[in-house]
Amino acid sequence: MQHTSKLPNIKTTIFTVMSDLAQKHQAINLSQGFPNFECNSELRELVTKAMADGFNQYAPMPGVFELRNEVSKKIERLYDAYYHPENEITITAGATQAIFTAISTFVYAYDEVIVFKPAFDCYEPAIELSGGNVIPIQLKAPEFDVDWIEVERNVTTKTKMIIINTPHNPTGRIFNEKDLFELQRITDGTNIIVLSDEVYEHIIFDGLKHQSVCKFQGLKSRSIIATSFGKTFHVTGWKIGYCCAPKELMDEFRKVHQFNVFCVHQPSQIAFTEYLKEPKHYLRLNDFYQQKRDLFLDLIGDTPFKFIPSQGTYFQNLDYSEITDENDVDFSIRLVSDYGLASIPLSEFNVDNLDFKTLRFCFAKNDETLKRAAEILNKIK
Repeated sequence: MQHTSKLPNIKTTIFTVMSDLAQKHQAINLSQGFPNFECNSELRELVTKAMADGFNQYAPMPGVFELRNEVSKKIERLYDAYYHPENEITITAGATQAIFTAISTFVYAYDEVIVFKPAFDCYEPAIELSGGNVIPIQLKAPEFDVDWIEVERNVTTKTKMIIINTPHNPTGRIFNEKDLFELQRITDGTNIIVLSDEVYEHIIFDGLKHQSVCKFQGLKSRSIIATSFGKTFHVTGWKIGYCCAPKELMDEFRKVHQFNVFCVHQPSQIAFTEYLKEPKHYLRLNDFYQQKRDLFLDLIGDTPFKFIPSQGTYFQNLDYSEITDENDVDFSIRLVSDYGLASIPLSEFNVDNLDFKTLRFCFAKNDETLKRAAEILNKIK
């Protein structure tokens, strides 16, 4: 049989490559973004109870209503914005499924989608599968600020969607209020949909505030928000998140969602319904992860690695340009094979693999792991 690949240029994701290398060399894995500590035992007990209580069949297609209602209340409490739980919130199989469904719902052949690079690697394949064209906007190290004049120059009559990610993976920066006002200004009077990946909304440091698109009325009316219970509550393997959008967008989203996954694991939905009723479960995350970021950075403060402290997410970028001229892929591989520490080279997410001599490290690890990783980094000169 012969066939033509729909994604001829896609190779094995760098996350898989680096995790496989970490396993091969028995290295400390700070590459892939998942915690190596357990979730709250209360949450596990709630899922177990839900299964014991018989919630083991299909959930409603858009999600358990009581969970959608708790999500609605959480958003209103945090951002003073309202989404109707009946027709503006859908429970998804993680944020990745929400993002894929949103793109495949609204992007047609030859539509243009603006993507800020470095970008998480699930956006572009979904655009290509839908027949759309990626319009990359390269952010520049080390601050990775957005040049909104450049964005405006790239908006055309073919622009169907702009994808933002805040807090931003892999750079750790957040979109501030000025950024969102600029995005609102540029999209005003257009039919452009904004897809906002906000999976790290509860992981922000140094007193900064998450600027969700739903706080800006001109953006809320045209935006789809994707977020994640897995990232927030240390259960990435459960693959559960949610999507919010105005009814006219959500109606279309659900047409695809129902044939994409139909529904999501019901026991988890029942558990999160109860768990979200206590706001401290997500409001304490900023301090929890800032302590880990600060510990990691304090331990490597005397190394040749340069850094700007991450503003959000659980990732920290380290500039190694004072250590070697190697490209970041080669250096990251050598860091695994020679030193036993796995990271992610940022060039994998840049336009034309632009190399800033920067590696991304995940600090969502227990303190012992972070200390062992720091010991390794202190040996590199």
